[in-house]
Amino acid sequence: MTAQNPMTTKPVRVDSWLWAIRVYKTRSAATTACRAGHVRVNGEKAKAAQTVKPGDELRVRISGFDRILVVRQTLVKRVGAPVAALAYDERTPPREPQAIMGMRDRGAGRPTKRERRDIDKLRGRDDY
Repeated sequence: MTAQNPMTTKPVRVDSWLWAIRVYKTRSAATTACRAGHVRVNGEKAKAAQTVKPGDELRVRISGFDRILVVRQTLVKRVGAPVAALAYDERTPPREPQAIMGMRDRGAGRPTKRERRDIDKLRGRDDY
């Protein structure tokens, strides 16, 4: 009996491939993302059963940002993270750093006038 190589070059379903390279935690989450229109293959909206092959470009919308992946190899089964990273090229541009919003302790009461002004400055609403 020979061990099967999980990496292949034949076409594979897009939802299965996204699950195998660990973009989504479950295959059903990948299928739901395809149904919602969050996955594009070569610029076209992809259905879950659409196949991908090496050379295809995928745009996956996660948390409001697009991740751009180019298929190097197709995977049939889910593999470890180091092996999964070899199956695609990451073409996503780096994100711009976002300011961290200040959080108040729960039950701290209403903010003082000074605290409200500081909050407005953080949110970019300094009209003073």
